[in-house]
Amino acid sequence: MTCFQQAAECLPMRLRTQVNHLPEEVKQQAEEFRLRVGRPLSILTPEGEQRPWTEQVSGEDLETVVNMATEFSRYSAVESLRNGYLSARGGCRIGLCGTAVLRDGVNTNLRDLTSVAIRIAREKIGIAEPLMSQLFEEGVFQSTLILAPPGGGKTTLLRDMVRCLSNGGEGRPSHRVSVVDERGEIAVCCQGEPQMDMGSCTDVLDGCPKAMGIPMVMRAMNPQIIAVDEITMEEDIRAMASAANCGVSLLATIHAAGTEELMQKPLYHQLLNARVFDRAVLIRCEGAERVYQVEELPC
Repeated sequence: MTCFQQAAECLPMRLRTQVNHLPEEVKQQAEEFRLRVGRPLSILTPEGEQRPWTEQVSGEDLETVVNMATEFSRYSAVESLRNGYLSARGGCRIGLCGTAVLRDGVNTNLRDLTSVAIRIAREKIGIAEPLMSQLFEEGVFQSTLILAPPGGGKTTLLRDMVRCLSNGGEGRPSHRVSVVDERGEIAVCCQGEPQMDMGSCTDVLDGCPKAMGIPMVMRAMNPQIIAVDEITMEEDIRAMASAANCGVSLLATIHAAGTEELMQKPLYHQLLNARVFDRAVLIRCEGAERVYQVEELPC
């Protein structure tokens, strides 16, 4: 079953029938299904959203997506639901919008769903391999940041770098890699099982904030490398700096078009001042293709 077909399995039958009749070219380019109550289903591609249908999506359709993704066991996905996402078998990640149910200022659930975004998971096995030799120095992996604007393919590259580091190859030994997967986007765990190929020596801590999860895996898993997605908080930087001081290498992503942009933003400037990372991989989008460039980070 293709990635497109796996994502389509989360749709109600009438919508699934619609998308399965799309031209193959559109299926290959599709990145997400977008469902909004009162609007037609749309397909997100590199060129933007396409709406080849006129039939409107209903609230019942969105509830069906949640039931399909949770295998009709919502109670088992309460933690994910309150954070606005679900992970489905095959690696699809489903984003949710609706009415937040607040208790003591904390969101405990979502009701009256208004929008669903089904991300079509596409593993790109091997894209990181040509970069790996540039990320080692005297046999030691140098802590690396992956930089790109939103939607630039950072998580896809991160996932394959984890796989390469975990499995070893091209004269590299395998490494123990701990992935702190705060939003379930890297390994896409479904009922405890990663839906993505994370390599043979990788341990995944799913659904845990990075600042909390990094010291947890440090104590529990004895990692050589810790990988996280999307640095956004000062607490994340402090946790990574602490791990680096213990001799652990780091691999992370961050929203930025390049190192110059990093230096212009206070939080990112603080990240560079912490001197945790030595290398950067910059991702440039050229149409539907991605180009990767390794740079040394300024000290």
